[in-house]
Amino acid sequence: MSSGKEVNVALLESLTHGLQRFGMRSVLFQQNMAQKIGVTHTDLKTAEILKETGAITAGELAKITGLSTGSVTALINRLEKSGYVKREQDHKDGRRVMIAPITERQEQIKSHYQSLSVATHDLCSAYNEQELLFAIQFIEDITNIMDKEIDILMKEREG
Repeated sequence: MSSGKEVNVALLESLTHGLQRFGMRSVLFQQNMAQKIGVTHTDLKTAEILKETGAITAGELAKITGLSTGSVTALINRLEKSGYVKREQDHKDGRRVMIAPITERQEQIKSHYQSLSVATHDLCSAYNEQELLFAIQFIEDITNIMDKEIDILMKEREG
């Protein structure tokens, strides 16, 4: 990762500041998108989590989101009522109930992101293959850092 060269502190600070600005705008964008779609921010993010994970149990969803089991039950009820998820029996263990995303509704959510998707594609197509590979690796690395920080926060809440 590092070449052993001395790091420009001002560049690191600028990058960190840029990431913070991006993170804030990402949250604001998601809040506005949720409002446009007619759901809460938490409901939209949960629908997107389920798109990423596929069908999972309410307990697994509670662990991922950090919400209490009571809050997750209310959340699932809202998402089920609005047609974003369905409850279904686990095919491997009939005693377990899985929360599954509904593909058609996921596609509807995706359609609302078309403008952002096109603009992002246009931006990324200006980069060469090596730059794109670097960007992909950086995003993977920063996502792993966020996952670890989320785990730390959840453990602190439990502790």
